[in-house]
Amino acid sequence: MALSGFIIIMTETLPAGLLPQLAHAFDVSDGTAGQLITVYALGTVVAAIPTIAMTQGTSRKPLLVIGLLGFLVANTLTAIAPTLAVALVVRFIAGAFSGLIWGMLAGYARRIAAPERAGQALAIAMAGTPIALSIGTPLGAWLGATVGWRWSFAAVSAITVVVVLLVLSHVPNAPGQRSSSRLPLGRVLVIPGIAVILTVVFTWMLAHNLLYSYIAPYLAGTSTGIRPDVALFAFGLAALVGIWITGALIDRSLRHLALISTAMFIIAGALLLALPTSAPATIAAIALWGIAFGGSATQLQTAMGNAAGESVDVANAMLTTAFNLAIFGGGAAGAILVDGIGPAAIPIAMIALSAIALLTVALGRRTAFPPR
Repeated sequence: MALSGFIIIMTETLPAGLLPQLAHAFDVSDGTAGQLITVYALGTVVAAIPTIAMTQGTSRKPLLVIGLLGFLVANTLTAIAPTLAVALVVRFIAGAFSGLIWGMLAGYARRIAAPERAGQALAIAMAGTPIALSIGTPLGAWLGATVGWRWSFAAVSAITVVVVLLVLSHVPNAPGQRSSSRLPLGRVLVIPGIAVILTVVFTWMLAHNLLYSYIAPYLAGTSTGIRPDVALFAFGLAALVGIWITGALIDRSLRHLALISTAMFIIAGALLLALPTSAPATIAAIALWGIAFGGSATQLQTAMGNAAGESVDVANAMLTTAFNLAIFGGGAAGAILVDGIGPAAIPIAMIALSAIALLTVALGRRTAFPPR
């Protein structure tokens, strides 16, 4: 399951590392080539809730295999796409399969683990995200620069074949949700705690995406001399630490983890705001940011699973939608900040949004983020 997450995130972020090659190959600007990322996120937003709602009763293992095969086809077609228009359509389809897998993966991981180890199982299943960000995408960018961008997508297809075989041979099946226990979408949304968690998801991940999407112009506006690739590599390594800490503590300290993680975002933003020219302070801020982000997906999906009960798959589809809306928001709001006020405004927005997330976690003591 961690490898499945690795494939999803690497497929999503790979164009960011191949932007110059993609723009040259399709004879477009970097901004136009960047829409390969935008349409992927759009596909996820459009498809996550409907696909999960339609497949609630389907056995989980066949559904995971279907989703992975969708990625195999999409990445293969991207590798041979003759025009940008074809690549955009295929990337939208890949995003739709992303919505399907992300919507069911968390609930699937929890169902095949003992109840007292459900949080730890989810942490392991989510480990593919920081590994893809810190290792997978940089390697894909290096491969694209060395032998051509099409081989990068072909390599992801080859990895997908291996993962499909591993799922078929090693992952136990889990049944879908019984029809008698399925709730309509509107009733899932009003389950106590769900709206609170979705608010935390959007504000916290919007704070993250503002900095992640515009880390290059932010660093360029400082005199630290830190390159964006070095910063993102350090971020990815720190995220691995964060997911290890979360995996060790999630089953008994979810509330404390969420409070500390959102507070660490505020501290990271404060360091960037107070000491913008200090390289040590910037590295410390990146480390805090990475550690806090590394466990965020596990913390939020665990909270969602606890609150939603048997409706966890639909609730996680809502979480996936909110997450990808935050990606959209980060790109749009970040562009306004960077082009208008300047990159130095990003830490201010990061602090404000993280403070809202922290306050929401604190107020969600009864249903969303209870002490136990």
